[in-house]
Amino acid sequence: MDFERPREILVDSLKFQIKDQRVLGAFSKVPRELFVPPELQALAYEDKPLLIGHGQTISQPYIVALMIQALELKGFEKVLEIGTGSGYQAALLAELVKSLYSVERIPELAEAAQRLLSQLGYRNINIGVAGDELGWRENAPYDRIIVAAAAPSVPNSLLEQLATGGIMIIPVGSRWEQELVKLHKGQHGNQIENLGGCRFVPLIGKDAWQE
Repeated sequence: MDFERPREILVDSLKFQIKDQRVLGAFSKVPRELFVPPELQALAYEDKPLLIGHGQTISQPYIVALMIQALELKGFEKVLEIGTGSGYQAALLAELVKSLYSVERIPELAEAAQRLLSQLGYRNINIGVAGDELGWRENAPYDRIIVAAAAPSVPNSLLEQLATGGIMIIPVGSRWEQELVKLHKGQHGNQIENLGGCRFVPLIGKDAWQE
């Protein structure tokens, strides 16, 4: 199956709400069909989430684009991603940042994503298996943090790993419905912006949900 035209159609549909040309360029380049199970490849460019196994999903492309655009990336940033999943969002971010640190709590997903991203030639992505604490403190601070799972509130452990002046994008709410939050970390307090409703799998760990 030829995926070039479906990818173009998806990117054209994103242009109505996504104005960052670098983000749109990344979506034009990264082959989403490689990040979904073979039996779902025909659906790869529909604007909806898809199951990737282990009870996890690859997020709806529009939501991924909205979250990445909200990071306000210029190209020099060190970014932490929570929830590698199949690696699709990591590939998009790698097109846009200096270095990416991505953590995944399911070892099989982390290993598969690492394999695929290496095959695609990405050299600025570091993938680790999540520990007891959220994030990857050894490499902090991060200029940006993007969380692909929902927490009941903004986790303090992640806030501590965000550099002053940095931005965090995270879904916050119940296990079933959330609001997408954009947090600017300032020297004298944090600024919160609500980007709208969303629905993500729960973030599991300290400062978040228990399994």
